[in-house]
Amino acid sequence: MDSYHFPQSPAKIGSLLPKDSTVTQFSPGQIVKHRKFGYRGVVFQADAEFELSEEWYEAVARSRPPKDAPWYHVLVDGGTHSTYVAERHLTPSRDRSQIEHPMLGHYFASYNGRSYLPHTLH
Repeated sequence: MDSYHFPQSPAKIGSLLPKDSTVTQFSPGQIVKHRKFGYRGVVFQADAEFELSEEWYEAVARSRPPKDAPWYHVLVDGGTHSTYVAERHLTPSRDRSQIEHPMLGHYFASYNGRSYLPHTLH
C-alpha cells in the first residue's frame, strides 16, 4: 500500500505523547478498535491517566474504567468527532485500511500502510 501525505497544518508532536514516562499500550498513529462498540479509529494523543473532569467521567464513563491507567484520544473512522477511551476498551485493529476523518492532516503527515506518522518538527 502506498504512503499518503496530508496537506494540513501539523500538531505539535510533544502534545501527542503522555506527559510522563508511563508506558502505554497504544501510541499516536496506531489504528485501534473499540472492544464494545466496534468502531475503528486512530490514536492521536495518549494520556498516562484520565485527564478530563470528574463531571465528564460520571456522565460518560459508565463502566467506570480506572482513572490511574492510560486513556486515549481517538479520531473515529468515518466520523468528524473524536472519543476519549480507556485503554482496557481498545484493541489493535486487524483492519489496516486507512481511517477517514477530516482532522487526520492536523495530527499526521502520512500513512505507511500500518500506522499514521506524525509531522516532523523542523
